[in-house]
Amino acid sequence: MNTRYDLMVVGGGPGGYVAAIRAAQLGFRTALVERESLGGVCLNWGCIPTKALLRGAEIAHTLRTARDFGFTVGETSLDLQALVGHSRAVAERLSGGIAQLLRKHGVTHLRGQARLAGKCALVVESEGEQQDYRADHIVLATGARARQLPGVNATDALVWGAREAMTPTALPARLLVIGGGAIGVEFASLYADLGSEVTLVEMASRILPEADTEIADRAQAALTERGIRIVTGYSVAQLEPRGETALAATLASSADSAEIHLAADRAVVAVGVTGNIEDLGLELVGAETRRGFLVADDWGRTGVVGLYAVGDVAGPPWLAHKASQQAVQCVEHIAGVGRSQPLQMSRIPACIYSRPQIASVGLTEAQARSLGRPLRVGRAPLHANGKALAMGEGSGLVKTLFDEATGELLGAHLIGPEVTELVQGFALAQQLEATENDLLDTVFPHPTLSESMHESVLDALGRAIHH
Repeated sequence: MNTRYDLMVVGGGPGGYVAAIRAAQLGFRTALVERESLGGVCLNWGCIPTKALLRGAEIAHTLRTARDFGFTVGETSLDLQALVGHSRAVAERLSGGIAQLLRKHGVTHLRGQARLAGKCALVVESEGEQQDYRADHIVLATGARARQLPGVNATDALVWGAREAMTPTALPARLLVIGGGAIGVEFASLYADLGSEVTLVEMASRILPEADTEIADRAQAALTERGIRIVTGYSVAQLEPRGETALAATLASSADSAEIHLAADRAVVAVGVTGNIEDLGLELVGAETRRGFLVADDWGRTGVVGLYAVGDVAGPPWLAHKASQQAVQCVEHIAGVGRSQPLQMSRIPACIYSRPQIASVGLTEAQARSLGRPLRVGRAPLHANGKALAMGEGSGLVKTLFDEATGELLGAHLIGPEVTELVQGFALAQQLEATENDLLDTVFPHPTLSESMHESVLDALGRAIHH
């Protein structure tokens, strides 16, 4: 067995497998070590299977509103196991596809648990046996896992983590979602559409605390209108079983001594992530960690020569597409090719696949104002967009932020149907350093949702036509 490589990658998620493939394309003798399924959390237990489930939720909503479009639908029922089976089948198919890609590019796939054995050295344990390897460059792409709440066991049958929430055997009548970030909002939206009575709890003063305030407020209003109970400014102080099928929750106010008591059949914990940095041998080589994540520079370099970190294990934003792009730039920097500037985190779009969808890129309005940037803000409500109205989706907003002095696009924030497919237009505009005038002169097709992007730019310049 070959035990010497130019570059080895630990972790087969969207950062790891992309790093390995790009390294092989650049001529490195490359190996990838993965202890579980290729694709990581994103493909197997995150991005992909949740979207398959959310597609089912979308169909459920369509069936309920079919009458609005002239269709009479008879009695329908949910086969939950069929929906879950569909999501698992999609994940398994894509995971197999990654294995094929690694073979195509000549990447050696090693199954097992990797641990640093010194600088430029790894030991891989599989089925009780160990094998030593050496590589000039080692890229750690071990990802992250869900953060646990103190005193709450997320592997309990009544208290779910993300994996349990994606593979339910029965639909809970009452669901408590703990955490109002992107993951919590997606689960709340999913289960509400499938028929659960959902309560969403967030300890901050509003859900989606990292989002633009105006967009977050609209999201909260939309979810509330759908019947989702949202409790902000409270944390879960106590969560106790009531028999074998129910939970009693005590919510404590962040501001005073007030408490809220409620009952649920299941709870989902979605309160953030922490890096997978344990059992990697980091202390042996002196790699620095901070707040549960590896410390690395803009090119993925740790303080240890020949050791790199990309993706979730290297800190926020915890997004698959960030991990992949960061992996490419890290490997290209090692090879001495590619870009002269590292990845700009502010240009990475973020997407939430709830109903309504939410997407953004760049600075929020509050962030831009805190930097003292003179702003022009444009807004285009979707009730003025013909395609949105034709779809029966007239609520929503496209918001753009421009530097008043230079015309630079500082940020864009969208809420409404399919906005996760629209935000790439603004991301591309930022990458190309397009100004408000460049966007103003761009012709958007009609009738499309994307017209609202143009209308938002027009509004920023005081030239809105359709609202």
